Amino acid sequence: MTTPFPTVDEISRHCLHPNEPETVHIEVHLTGHLDPPRLTESFTRALTHHPRILIREAPRHWYTCRYTWELTNTPDKAPVSFPAPTPNALEEARTRALTQPPPLTTAPPLRLESVPHPETGNTVLFLTINHTALDAPSGLRVLATTAHLYGDRDNSPPPAPPPPPRRPAPSDLPAPWARPARIAPGTPGQDRPGNGLLLCDLPVPRRPKSAPYTVNDQLMVATARTIAAWNKEQGDHRSRHPHHPLRITMPVDDRPRDATMPMGNGTRLVEVPFTASELKQPTPTLLHLTATRTTALKSTPLPQLGYNTTLLTTPYAPVAWRAAATRTLRRAAAPWTSTTLLSNVGRVPYPLDFGDGGRAQAVWFSAPARMPRGLSVTTASTAGRLHLALRWSRTLLGDGDGAHLRDLFAHHLQTTQEEAP
Repeated sequence: MTTPFPTVDEISRHCLHPNEPETVHIEVHLTGHLDPPRLTESFTRALTHHPRILIREAPRHWYTCRYTWELTNTPDKAPVSFPAPTPNALEEARTRALTQPPPLTTAPPLRLESVPHPETGNTVLFLTINHTALDAPSGLRVLATTAHLYGDRDNSPPPAPPPPPRRPAPSDLPAPWARPARIAPGTPGQDRPGNGLLLCDLPVPRRPKSAPYTVNDQLMVATARTIAAWNKEQGDHRSRHPHHPLRITMPVDDRPRDATMPMGNGTRLVEVPFTASELKQPTPTLLHLTATRTTALKSTPLPQLGYNTTLLTTPYAPVAWRAAATRTLRRAAAPWTSTTLLSNVGRVPYPLDFGDGGRAQAVWFSAPARMPRGLSVTTASTAGRLHLALRWSRTLLGDGDGAHLRDLFAHHLQTTQEEAP
């Protein structure tokens, strides 16, 4: 059985670049140790519980007008591996997650690695996803099913909150055609392809119980002020269009989190703008303004990538020709690409309880950081801690730059809770 690529998958497939792989990395630190044969059996069974996971890109002729997914009944190869335990095992697994995407032509387009923590011996799971096929929420859903099958524990998510009421878009938004400010280049240091990555955990920011804003709004403000401070330090002229608004892409996922959750790339992307003058406002004022904008954007139904993408995926010509046209248009539209991406899962919706194998005590995930954005900020919270991942293009930033951005983010996140009791 075959099915055409959805819009998001097709545009991603058109624009793949070997130097900046489109991978999603999910890293789960458990409090115990998992048995390899039992984990392999549980994960393989979990894949069959979510048939849309077991897909591969179907072969095509040069004149084919669509990419198509081919559904399979079983994995094409063993989906779980157990790298040798070494002192650098965790760093090596992270590097593979950022540089070695699972092939689209092999089902499933993801892989799971089980690595013992070099200090505790507890299991660390690395799920690497080819983002052309699947997204982070899909990966977390599969891991939750795996945990249920392994430990025979309830890994159901809590009831989803009701959808926000429909809100009109604020009238004070910056002009949508204005070029966003870019992130000023740092000191990459070496010309290496791919992405750099930094993981850390921070306290979940406090907020008053009656606050009209959410933790996601606090993260949004912290991200915007971090980039503004970074650009100022580097010299605003290096960021190009320093007085133009920052635009932060925010994924919104309306899918259910239970076993009926549709697999694939199911989030829609919205952009939250901030002008330079708004970022100088008092923190409580900026938080309220941010909450108004994010609430309106979340409640407004829009196509996943906007209305213009429908034209790009109309099968009017062979897919190879349309791919070339899409890449050309993407390069031309690069100056209007948002400044950065903030993806916040929030409290991880599943306990990821593997029974006698332990439960999740930390969950990180990271999204691709291709240019022209060059930086993605991803967050999740587990066990009362905020797990932050900064991922950047090595053509824009270096490891030292990533560490400094982390410090800036921690500082500006702290300022968002100063009004909390």
